[in-house]
Amino acid sequence: MYATRTTQLIVGIFAILGIIALAILSLSLGKLTLLPKAGYTLYASFDNISGLKAGDQIQLDGVQIGKVVQIGLKDMRARVAMRVDDGVQIDADAIAAVKTSGIIGDKYVSIALGPSDRILRDGDTIRQTQSAFVLEDAIGQLINNSGSSGDSAKDKSSNSEKDQKPGKSEK
Repeated sequence: MYATRTTQLIVGIFAILGIIALAILSLSLGKLTLLPKAGYTLYASFDNISGLKAGDQIQLDGVQIGKVVQIGLKDMRARVAMRVDDGVQIDADAIAAVKTSGIIGDKYVSIALGPSDRILRDGDTIRQTQSAFVLEDAIGQLINNSGSSGDSAKDKSSNSEKDQKPGKSEK
């Protein structure tokens, strides 16, 4: 028993539709686009971007307005290229900050607009930036500060004991 040509044609069509559906699902889950949105590129330099990567969001007032397209080094600072959607105007006094969303620690770039009337164009740089908050660094500083303050408390107590003369007690 061989399948008829009609049966083979129907099975072939369903196979092709299944492959197309799988491709669409893969692109949507991977957050990939075949045709990028129209927009323009802005740059910003940061001292520390800790975990930011290409494809992460750019947000203005909590609304996604673009994506990080490239990260590199320029003058020993992290240089981030951001693709901003058309229609979104960012002024010259804007501040770009690397922020963390949620407990997992996904990073994104938050843009805060400034008072300037000059609008940035394709290829311009956001001058004011705020680097990422790194929890490990903050904990390290806290531990170092508490360790050094503990030592200074010991020093103070030993100095006060030295100031007292033997045989005389304070009243």
